[in-house]
Amino acid sequence: MDKYNGKKPITIITGCLGSGKTTILQEILKNEYIKNNTAIIVNEFGKVGLDHHLLRKSVERTVLLDGGCICCNSREDLEEELKLLLNMYETGKSKFDRIIIETTGMADPSPILFTVLTNPLLQHRFIIDCVIATVDAKNGLLQFKNNPELIKQLTVADKVIITKTDITPNEEIIKLLDLIREISPSCEFQTAIHGNVNPSIIVGNNASSPLTSPIKGNTSTKNHYSPNIHSISFTIKKALDWTAFGLWLSMLLHAKGEDVLRVKGLIDVGEKGPIVLNGVQHIIHPPQHLEEWPTTERNSHIIFILRSIDPHSIEKSLKSFQTFLDTEIELLELQSVM
Repeated sequence: MDKYNGKKPITIITGCLGSGKTTILQEILKNEYIKNNTAIIVNEFGKVGLDHHLLRKSVERTVLLDGGCICCNSREDLEEELKLLLNMYETGKSKFDRIIIETTGMADPSPILFTVLTNPLLQHRFIIDCVIATVDAKNGLLQFKNNPELIKQLTVADKVIITKTDITPNEEIIKLLDLIREISPSCEFQTAIHGNVNPSIIVGNNASSPLTSPIKGNTSTKNHYSPNIHSISFTIKKALDWTAFGLWLSMLLHAKGEDVLRVKGLIDVGEKGPIVLNGVQHIIHPPQHLEEWPTTERNSHIIFILRSIDPHSIEKSLKSFQTFLDTEIELLELQSVM
């Protein structure tokens, strides 16, 4: 018996900036069945996305919704993309058993669920099977104070994955778990180091009776995060000096780390493949060296998501340092959330 009654299940992976969503999804997609039978929708804040490139190497059915938070001005894009995937499936152009939506770190998932559950076509063809929230153990307590979207993410989550427990004192983890249980006492908890989770986590625990009614609460398209948040993106024309760049980035994070919500990039350092740069606030993950470029374009890109920092100061600082980096840097995009 089809436990989804002929509908395609949707798994939503949400979580604050830098909490490990893409890393976990990459690990899940190492499972051959999931890799070959899943469509992926990735939402990124800003018009230049990077995470979808890393996922596309695993799953060809990976699409990017860019230019804004998926729960705000990209909801119509999400609706249209789901309809497109459905059409591709029904015409035999693409086959998949499940859709996974990875939200931007500033998303409130409730409007996403509302979109699926209230659209007449989508509600008859898709079903929300599972909402997974990733929580950064190292930065979680601070994010509870500064990132109200975390609470919204946890309130709709079926499962919570605590990441970075290997670099977090046990007493901080206990405090974080207590806070999460206050918000979502019925959630299933798992921990993940370097994204290592059981791939079955994407399947809802109560698949025979998943979520079937709209979410109550705020479904406004008004931006719910601080107007002091900006994104700024750079393109780098030739390979840079990795040591010099590391020095510049270290100085930036030492001075402004708490307000550098996210930094990520694909960096050309003159090797066969790029380095994946991935950081949140004061913490930069160990650089990941790719064996080859995920796209034919070999230009490097760096994206910063900032709070209460003038993005032009980042531009000025980085460009003044480009002589030491032995490269050429151009401003690609500057976006403010108003």
